[in-house]
Amino acid sequence: EESEDDEMLQKLPPDFVPHEVKARIQKYGALAPMNIFLKQEIDRMQRVIGTVRICLQDLKLAIDGTIIMNENLRDALDNMYDARIPNSWLKGSWESSTLGFWFTELLERTAQFTVWIFQARPKVFWMTGFFNPQGFLTAMRQEVTRAHKGWALDSVVLFNEVTKNFKEDITTAPNEGVYVHGLFLDGASWDRKNAKLAEQAPKVLFVPLPVIHMFAVNNASPGGKIKDPNLYMCPIYKKPRRTDLTFITSVFLRSTQQPEHWIMRAVALLCDIK
Repeated sequence: EESEDDEMLQKLPPDFVPHEVKARIQKYGALAPMNIFLKQEIDRMQRVIGTVRICLQDLKLAIDGTIIMNENLRDALDNMYDARIPNSWLKGSWESSTLGFWFTELLERTAQFTVWIFQARPKVFWMTGFFNPQGFLTAMRQEVTRAHKGWALDSVVLFNEVTKNFKEDITTAPNEGVYVHGLFLDGASWDRKNAKLAEQAPKVLFVPLPVIHMFAVNNASPGGKIKDPNLYMCPIYKKPRRTDLTFITSVFLRSTQQPEHWIMRAVALLCDIK
């Protein structure tokens, strides 16, 4: 009879081998902001994978009576039995409502990093899968700044455009900036044809936003100022629980109404709705 423990061990992705990761980062360009970001993320991901692997292997041994069941393993066993995430796993990782969702996210995060490091930079990024999404956006700002002679980082600000496409429709990366998928609108719906906010449909809690093109503009240049008065500055949160800790950044969403209309409705974007 195969335990959940064994099943997880089998599904757990292989380790990111430090020298392989390093070689790929060198090949990509070790000093480029996006590659520095990728390296930091993979290091954190590997710590999580390593923690989970050792814990599951030790649990097997403890259940077989080969090693003594310590407090850490007892906690892991109790939590797993209740479909909760063991505390030692949660420490360096991400919150999730159940162990199943948490483990699926581990697989999805690892898949994105694996493609990025061993194949090519993704055309569309799943920002939800990053430990430090702010760091991702900062790296992108640095990348854009470096591509323009005479731009200074402190006057380069984030800007964005919601595309009409979903992830499946994207075939090429943008010339500048990044495409991001996997965000959900909370408190409004989206008029895809006109790329604008629309009233929330009855009983529909969350609406998937099409791919958003996030880039950077130079505030110091005359054309760099943002003029449209009907842009709603929409906060992005990691989770449905909106706190300073889950806040990532704000993006501009087009609208026919004044921004106040959406402020009253507390409209936000969420990276994760589970």
